[in-house]
Amino acid sequence: MGFISLSIYSSMDYICILTLCLLPSRHGWAEAMASIRSPHVKYICPHAPIMPVSLNMNMSMPSWFDIIGLSPDAQEDDAGIKQAAENIKALIDQEVKNGIPSHRIILGGFSQGGALSLYTALTSNQKLAGVVALSCWLPLRTSFPQAAASCTNKEVPVLQCHGESDPLVPLMFGSMTSEKLKTIVNPANIHFKTYPGLAHSSCNQEMTDVKQFIEKQLPPC
Repeated sequence: MGFISLSIYSSMDYICILTLCLLPSRHGWAEAMASIRSPHVKYICPHAPIMPVSLNMNMSMPSWFDIIGLSPDAQEDDAGIKQAAENIKALIDQEVKNGIPSHRIILGGFSQGGALSLYTALTSNQKLAGVVALSCWLPLRTSFPQAAASCTNKEVPVLQCHGESDPLVPLMFGSMTSEKLKTIVNPANIHFKTYPGLAHSSCNQEMTDVKQFIEKQLPPC
C-alpha cells in the first residue's frame, strides 16, 4: 500500500484542503473522494517520500515516516514524524503565500496520513479550518499537551472516523486518540464517529460525514 497526499484548493473561493492518506492506490483514493467533490474544489497530489519502513521488513515504500510497530507502546520515529510535519507546514505556508488564508485550510487523511494531519495541526502556528482524521492515531502522544503549548489550533474542529472492525489500527487506538485530543483541543470540537463492520478502509457513510464536515467548515464564499 502506498501513502499519498492531496491538497484541495479553489481559485474562486480560496479554499484549500490538504489530505494525507494511505490507500491501496491513488485510483482508490480518487474514487473515495469523488463522492465528496465540490465544483469549486481542485486537487493537488504531492507524494510521500520513498523510504525503508520497519513494519514492512525494512523494504522501501512511500511513507511519511517510519512505522516501527502498531502496538500502543511501540517505539515511534520521533525525528521522522517531526520532519514530515515540517514538510506539511511548508506546504501550508506556500498556499498562504499564494493567497489562500490558512483559516480556509483543512488538513486530513487516512491511516498514517491522518496521524500526520493531527500532529501537524496541533503543532502548527497557522490557524486552520479543521482536521479530518480517518482510521488513525495521534503520533508522539506522550509529548502532548506540551508540544501543543503554543499551538493556535486549540479550537480547531476535528472529525475523527474509525471502523469498528479495523484489524490494522484497532478501534481502541481511535478511542484513545479521541480522549487524548479532548485534553488538547476544546472537547466540544472533537467529533468521533465509528462505523460497524468497517475494517481499515472507508465507506459511503464515512464519506458523507466527511463531506458534511468540509461543507460546514468551508462554506462557499
